[in-house]
Amino acid sequence: MTRRSCAIYAVGLICASLLVVGLGLIVGQVFRTFMQERLKKEIVLVEGSRVFESWKTPPPPVYMEYFFFNVTNVDQFLKGSKPEVTQVGPYTYREYRYKENVTMVENGTRVSAYNTKSFVFLSDKSVGDPTVDSITTVNIPAWAVMEKLKNNFFKASFISIMMNNLGSGLFTTRTVDELLWGYEDPLLARLSSSSPDVEKVFGLMYKKNGTNDGEFVYHTGQQNYMDYGRVETWKGKSNVSFWTSTQSNSINGSDGSAFHPLLNKDERLYIFTPDLCRSIYMEFEKEVEVKGIPAYRFTPPRSVLASKEENPANEGFCISPQECLGTGLLKVSPCRKGAPVVASFPHFHLADPKYVSAIKGMSPQGEHHQTYLDLNPTTGVIVRANKRAQVNILMNKISGFAKTRALKEIIFPVMFLNESVVIDDASAARVHKLLLIVTLVSNFPLIIVGMGAIMLAVFILLLYRSRQQKNEAKRVVFTKALYATATEDDTSYSPVSDKEKDDSQNGTYIGLTAKADPQA
Repeated sequence: MTRRSCAIYAVGLICASLLVVGLGLIVGQVFRTFMQERLKKEIVLVEGSRVFESWKTPPPPVYMEYFFFNVTNVDQFLKGSKPEVTQVGPYTYREYRYKENVTMVENGTRVSAYNTKSFVFLSDKSVGDPTVDSITTVNIPAWAVMEKLKNNFFKASFISIMMNNLGSGLFTTRTVDELLWGYEDPLLARLSSSSPDVEKVFGLMYKKNGTNDGEFVYHTGQQNYMDYGRVETWKGKSNVSFWTSTQSNSINGSDGSAFHPLLNKDERLYIFTPDLCRSIYMEFEKEVEVKGIPAYRFTPPRSVLASKEENPANEGFCISPQECLGTGLLKVSPCRKGAPVVASFPHFHLADPKYVSAIKGMSPQGEHHQTYLDLNPTTGVIVRANKRAQVNILMNKISGFAKTRALKEIIFPVMFLNESVVIDDASAARVHKLLLIVTLVSNFPLIIVGMGAIMLAVFILLLYRSRQQKNEAKRVVFTKALYATATEDDTSYSPVSDKEKDDSQNGTYIGLTAKADPQA
């Protein structure tokens, strides 16, 4: 066997080995499975893990924008006209969030923490000065008091007289700063003197700057990667007690700050939010890309806040059979000290059209009013998010309060917020690097198959050239043989002279002469 033949056989053997091994790894998904298992072990809430520090102190900047609805026809509305509002905002604050008192519990399978938030005003991202700009809106403290007394006519009549004396109407005009961070309400101040449990200061974000929502206990994800970041208990309990069914009171999912890796499009993502006192769910909408990072967009579907007729599972969120609101609304008074507060998406997005048409100035648009999460499906990392919610007040006629006599039931918008975040460049670079490693390792079998394909091409080329060279060699041999035969047939040997026997010095002389034709 020649050296060339050995080389051809060696190339063929390498080619076959690469193709067999590569295809076997692809079919068995060995490297993909290896990387998935590696991610499951790396993305856990334990000291020293890849994500623990960023979970405790998220690096991307979070912004909170507040938009208020300024009422422009209070007097006409109280006389029966359709209310008119104009949107004012945003008033933007940088939100700093971090987890305090982080402690590993239950043999490291759980971690407890307090989610602390603080806010700093950003004038360059706002439309005005919150300490100067005034908003005319619903007098929430007055409506909270009236709601408490709606079934007690005599007390209601007494409070009605007190409100008139104090100048507390159904609407109030306050600065943005007061509405957000608190002001002393005259009615609450008067009531607190006889009822110490009544807080005399009211604000939509009162006592929420530099504070937390209570202790959370999370799953670390070590036992099951699907449980990564899932809330086990809130304030020491695994369920809430605000609603009327076990399912509605369940605490499901994460707190919205962490999601398990290896997401798929068919799953529902559950999020427990203390602001709504309940868990909601989100479903896949579409694929997007943020700073070059592929992501799945998850959004809450209409069914989350659908009426009990449209979604029977939501019946448990009805405070009573008589207090069951329509699609797009959630009355959260059980966890708001009885105040008639109703939550919705901004401008009644995804709500029954009747709520939109009842207020002049409502214009729901999915682009500006939809809540969504953009998550990288491989790592579960949040690359972009917008949490949008609206605060409304349920207004209607209340016995004992003459000022409400002309009112029909209406869901009146007060303000909405937009809490947004986009992954920062440094974090995006780390995600890119991790995704590159995952892609290279997962696709390593394809690289092997590719090398096998290249070796196959080389093998075929070598075989072709070897066959070509053999054919050339055969052609040369055949030509030489044919030429030699033809010469022997056409010539004969004859002695040149008679001296061939006598000339011992010069040897034999031979001459070539043409063969004579025997028939000549």
